[in-house]
Amino acid sequence: MQWSEKACFSEGNYLPSEILVGNEKKKQAQLTAFKHFDFLSHSTFRMASARIGQWLSPLVCLLILLKAESHPVELTLVQSAVAKGAVCLDGSPPAYHFDKGFGAGINNWLVHIEGGGWCKDVESCVERTKNFRGSSKHMEKTISFSGVLGKKETLNPDFYNWNRIKVRYCDGSSFTGDVEAVNPATNLHFRGGRVFLAVIDDLLAKGMMNAKNALLSGCSAGGLASILQCDNFRSLLPAGTNVKCLADAGYFINAKSISGSQQIEAFYSQVVALHGSAKHLPASCTSRLNPGLCFFPQNVVPTLRTPIFLVNAAYDSWQIKNILAPSAADPKGSWKSCKMGIKNCSPAQIQTMQDYRTTFLNVLNGGLTSPSHGAFIDSCYAHCQIGTQETWLAADSPVVGKTTIAKAVGDWYYNRSPSKKIDCPYPCNPTCKNKEFGSS
Repeated sequence: MQWSEKACFSEGNYLPSEILVGNEKKKQAQLTAFKHFDFLSHSTFRMASARIGQWLSPLVCLLILLKAESHPVELTLVQSAVAKGAVCLDGSPPAYHFDKGFGAGINNWLVHIEGGGWCKDVESCVERTKNFRGSSKHMEKTISFSGVLGKKETLNPDFYNWNRIKVRYCDGSSFTGDVEAVNPATNLHFRGGRVFLAVIDDLLAKGMMNAKNALLSGCSAGGLASILQCDNFRSLLPAGTNVKCLADAGYFINAKSISGSQQIEAFYSQVVALHGSAKHLPASCTSRLNPGLCFFPQNVVPTLRTPIFLVNAAYDSWQIKNILAPSAADPKGSWKSCKMGIKNCSPAQIQTMQDYRTTFLNVLNGGLTSPSHGAFIDSCYAHCQIGTQETWLAADSPVVGKTTIAKAVGDWYYNRSPSKKIDCPYPCNPTCKNKEFGSS
């Protein structure tokens, strides 16, 4: 076999999920470890494979694809934002990673917002200032791009040559906060809404003002931000730009927990109140609902004027763990094992999750009323799928209707075909990359 990036996709070889699934720091550590193999030639791999046997194939593909698919992208600090009060929780400047477009994609821009939860009180926000979730002082100087941010045509055919930006998330409010006062005792700055505007201004000055196509995307809390800021993003770009939005694992629903509590509604209300988010939430929602309710996409998406595509797992692992069965609603811990992996769930728990899926789909379908909107809802136990190569586009990526996430998003963006793909119920889809968590 001629070992190559193409062979790893076309001949049934693929990257094991335990390698690519994980947080950014884990992935960085893996990439650092694997780059010591750079001196080995493909021919060396072929000879080793012949001697050692078939078991080496996944490792060979792992090394080749990690090298091909990942490339370091440096951190850019937006120093000019500080004068505008557009800063991280600790007052440090906001930041992003920018990989410039080339060829036919030089005037196309993909702005991807990092995820990472929220902080609802002073204590949790102070804790975030001690790491990259609340301070650019703790951010990695370089990160690797993959999935929708990848620069290889074979791995990301529709967006590989675009200007690709990953906006770092350091405000704890999905880029909605705006409180002028700063308590000197905590030095907390609630300025996420300002950060979003300052980052976009900086990118406009670097060429996005000439954008022909633009896509605002995000994962988790960043996916929520791409929904909440979607129309705003459109308004900041030139009138002739083809602007759309893509939310991955950002469609958090206002649902009751297993105990009947509205825990997520109370949580979001606290976030919005603490960060002063109301002024940066869509007016189409805040004009008719309490601002806390406007953190829920179900109350925002129906009134969006900008086309949006929603990628979500019907059994989103974060939602199952934190909305359906949070620890406070499960004092005896009967859901602990189930939340670690869907294969651990009892028949009764699976049925409860099926009911949650039904609620999720009903809420989702109520918002997807415009023909310009699209969706890819698989029946996986997962959270965030567009930023990882194995779930974005690989030989064994999750598919719905024989379509990968990458193809569904590309078809929708370029109007090649309508794209609203809803999977059958668990456990019908063998292509799922179901999350498994540690016991800690």
